[in-house]
Amino acid sequence: MKGKDVMAIKRAIVTGLSMTSLVFASGLAWAAVQYGPGVSDTEIKIGNAMPYSGPASAFGATGKSEAAYFNMINDQGGINGRKIKFISRDDSYSPPKTVEVVRKLVEQDQVLLLFSVLGTPPNTAIQSYLNDNKVPQLFAVTGADKWNDPKNHPWTMGWRPSYRLEARIYGRYILNNLPDAKIGVLYQNDDFGEDYLIGLREGLGDKATKMIVATQTYETTDPTVDSQIVALQASGANVLVTAAIPKTAAQAIRKVYDVGWRPTHFLTSVSISVGAVMQRAGPEKCIGIVTAGYLKEPTDPQWQDTPEYKEWLAWMKEYNTSGNIADSLTVYGYSLAQTMVAVLKASGDNLTRENVMKQATGIHNLTQPMLLPGITLSTSADDFAPIKKMQLEKFDGTTWRLFGEAISGAGH
Repeated sequence: MKGKDVMAIKRAIVTGLSMTSLVFASGLAWAAVQYGPGVSDTEIKIGNAMPYSGPASAFGATGKSEAAYFNMINDQGGINGRKIKFISRDDSYSPPKTVEVVRKLVEQDQVLLLFSVLGTPPNTAIQSYLNDNKVPQLFAVTGADKWNDPKNHPWTMGWRPSYRLEARIYGRYILNNLPDAKIGVLYQNDDFGEDYLIGLREGLGDKATKMIVATQTYETTDPTVDSQIVALQASGANVLVTAAIPKTAAQAIRKVYDVGWRPTHFLTSVSISVGAVMQRAGPEKCIGIVTAGYLKEPTDPQWQDTPEYKEWLAWMKEYNTSGNIADSLTVYGYSLAQTMVAVLKASGDNLTRENVMKQATGIHNLTQPMLLPGITLSTSADDFAPIKKMQLEKFDGTTWRLFGEAISGAGH
């Protein structure tokens, strides 16, 4: 891409980000200069824990993408003249290590906030510590319902749609389109997986007990899920719902195919990266899998002539050169970082932990380039769930194809 094209895209990004400040309820806080820990006239320290190694290492692409986005913002002059110092450390998706990493970030590095820590178990391990110390735990990379609990955990907020919302959408789709379904569920043995099972039952309503014929759990330390897949097949299930991290999801897809089982397969949206999951499982083994999305799929050709996609691609080629353009986790990190930048911009010169949290809980219909049409971010003091809609999509062997409309899974 020519230099002048890159500069034009950079100007568009800067303009777009400055406009986002208008969608925050409390407006701009320019009056008095106030700083919390990790902030100076020239710098804002942000902490992060990410599994760059271990069973969930595929998600490391998210942290690398966030770092790349902040590098671009810094090259453009930073946030109101302050550069972002993004301190991202490996926790291997191990809750005890997450606690160790986060304590160091808060107590030694003196970060302003924790941003985009990945995983339900790691975030659960640090939630009480961060809330007790009034440190923002912003935009956790997990859809557990517990992140939307302003009364008991006013310093914790997720970003993506909740797992229960997503599973309710699957349940309602099954009721309406697969009335003879016999459902088997494979889920991770923690809050992440259990939220999917709860949401699926909510979506199925009074038919849940009859329609769910088998469930199998797995631990992140399990070398394979072969035995679980065999057991689910033996149950007679003709529908499979899988709530698993990318490595395990790819294993499950391969095993389902290899044993000759052909259920209608619903797959959690956390494990739908074409580059990190579908290509590893074998794209031909993934045909027909259904999920629910909220971000534009980078391998979907319908977006590739749009300004938003071209903007993202230019950033990938200049700042995130190690990233895989077929990996939707790069889109995820890009979009998360955009939200963080919008909150910091809205905070103005009042960069205290309290004001940053106030801005994060006052977002109104924030649009972002790589969100699906019809999906925006909104929060309030009583609702910490930014994204409340998703759209069903099906894998065709090459990419995810959207169908239907963006829908809410609200309600039990």
